[in-house]
Amino acid sequence: MAQSSEEIKHNAESLKKFSMDWFSLKGKVAIVTGGNTGLGQGYAVALAEAGADILVVNHGTQGREETKQLIEEKNQRVEFFQADLTEAGVAEKVVAKAIELFGHLDILVNNAGMIKRNPLLESTEKDWDSVIAINLSAVYKLSLAASREFAKQKSGKIINIGSMLSFQGGKFIPSYTAAKHGVAGLTKAFASEMAAYNVQVNAIAPGYIKTANTAPIRADKSRNDEILGRIAAGHWGEPYELMGIAVYLASNASNYINGAVIPVDGGYLVR
Repeated sequence: MAQSSEEIKHNAESLKKFSMDWFSLKGKVAIVTGGNTGLGQGYAVALAEAGADILVVNHGTQGREETKQLIEEKNQRVEFFQADLTEAGVAEKVVAKAIELFGHLDILVNNAGMIKRNPLLESTEKDWDSVIAINLSAVYKLSLAASREFAKQKSGKIINIGSMLSFQGGKFIPSYTAAKHGVAGLTKAFASEMAAYNVQVNAIAPGYIKTANTAPIRADKSRNDEILGRIAAGHWGEPYELMGIAVYLASNASNYINGAVIPVDGGYLVR
């Protein structure tokens, strides 16, 4: 069907509005949980590279100095808040600390998590409770605390971290799988309601990435070969390969994306 002259004009005017500045995070403030090490550190550094100041929230201090150096090399401010995200009332304290330190909050990256590997019949209630508490309940609590602030200012970005286990059952990690399926559900539920406040809520689902968490799998030749056989790219991902999507979802360039769970997996899910 041919377009009318009015539609052609509208399309041209719309395209003129796009700018690479939409990817900039200059002047933004982000909370990154679990941001001292691993992929969390990568997300924090990537957001700083795009111009954001960062509050890193961690249970411990391992990796703090390296993270501080990496972010300050980007000429951005970084502060640290040590907290147990599973404790009652901590989510509100984290958000309040960000506002106290930086004056406002624009981005929340729910990255902190843990994994317990055991065959299903050997899994324990303690393992279940500890994994669900940090991987799912803390995500809900922090997202809710941030959403209350974002609703006031009519803007904000929440980026949750899912997994290939947001789509599959996996092996030896029932609690982690349940939590990551839950993260996908929470992402959609928050997106559905928070869109009315101009808040976008999305999730990144990393594929098999070279991190400390995946070291035991990579050391198991049969499991490693099984995974590599499904990755269309033919190799495990590197942490830096997840950084672009974090910047995109935190920026204005992604304002019309809401409730998405985006795999960054080298094509693992297509096989």
